[in-house]
Amino acid sequence: MTETVKDPSVYPTLRNLQYSPLKQGEEQYIVLWDPTGLSSEKLVIPLSMFYVFQFFDGEHSLDQVGGEYLKKYGEFLLPDRLQRLVADLEDKLFLEGDRCDQAKALAIETFRNAPTRPSVFAGKSYEAEAEKLSQQLDGFFSSKEGPDKTPSEHAGQRIKGVIAPSFDLKEAGPLYAWTYKELQEAETPSVFVLLGTCHAGLEGGIAVTGKDFETPLGVVPVNQSILNAFRSNGGESFFTEELAHAQEHSIEFQLPFLQHTIGRQKPISIVPILCAFPPDCLADKSLKELFDRVDTFLSLFKQAVAASGEEICVIASGELAHIGLRYGDRTLPTDFSFHRCMQTDLEMLKHVENLEPEAFAEFILKEGNARRISGFSTMFTMLKLIQAEKGQVLRYDRGITDQFNSTVTYASIAFY
Repeated sequence: MTETVKDPSVYPTLRNLQYSPLKQGEEQYIVLWDPTGLSSEKLVIPLSMFYVFQFFDGEHSLDQVGGEYLKKYGEFLLPDRLQRLVADLEDKLFLEGDRCDQAKALAIETFRNAPTRPSVFAGKSYEAEAEKLSQQLDGFFSSKEGPDKTPSEHAGQRIKGVIAPSFDLKEAGPLYAWTYKELQEAETPSVFVLLGTCHAGLEGGIAVTGKDFETPLGVVPVNQSILNAFRSNGGESFFTEELAHAQEHSIEFQLPFLQHTIGRQKPISIVPILCAFPPDCLADKSLKELFDRVDTFLSLFKQAVAASGEEICVIASGELAHIGLRYGDRTLPTDFSFHRCMQTDLEMLKHVENLEPEAFAEFILKEGNARRISGFSTMFTMLKLIQAEKGQVLRYDRGITDQFNSTVTYASIAFY
């Protein structure tokens, strides 16, 4: 029996958007945007209208959506208002459908034909001119929140990996500096595997690209030896979602620091990899296919590194807890809730310091991932890739992300 295809203009399907609360006077609104960067638009809607978005799932007709609104608020939502909303969502590429598919196909072609992956956030999150950027980076190292000038206790030792935030450089720059001071004073190879958190999500958990990355400090080449070995040994499917690299900031934010510290000492190359998979895939049988795919990646990538003969250092970019209204909590963070979160973070990071990836995942699962640890996938992947004896938390901090005191926590960690 042939399944009837539902008209997307009547049964709209919302894409995987991000949102944040906004308060203007006594009125509350929601701001929505596309984390993939396929659309650069934003949409501001009243809180009451945001309620109906959960029914834009391709299964509810506009009439049914209106009925849900009536049940919730006791008033009619005029059909033409819903139709205007759907038209606006369609125009902004916020809905699944032909228009979105065409835009995505064009974006993929454009990205693959580009000679490099250009810097997207220069001039926004950090300085766009090389000299000013170098001064900005120096300022992060010398700031009162930055690392002190005392040499690291591990100076001169071979470093296997580090963890840094993916938070905005203007806010978290001094904490990045803790990571990269440690890296600068250690003995490092010239090849860096960059594991970035894909905030927009990935269907297949892992996305590799062969693009060189451009920053105001120059072009950072990819390591062709490792990538060629990875492709030829069955890794081609992990390039399928490489468009995710086009607008994701988590790898880009590492590069100015890497160029400023290690790149001034010697030529460097990178292997850029985005990660996005939940700790649930280690325990949930319905996610076994995703777990197996991540496991396959780890096996193939280790083989590729061995075949290339290269030595690597792994840099994982990701954050820890996300608490507050912006991230789905019902209450605003307080000093008490933050300190409790910090204690829980540091307890969780003991498993990271001890190189216990499964225990790290189990800790988050026991919490029900209630604090939304967004950097899990990069940190787990790093712990699986490196062969180190110990890790050490160098610094811990947080950033405030909205007027409601929503909070993101992050840490600088090194492995030897």
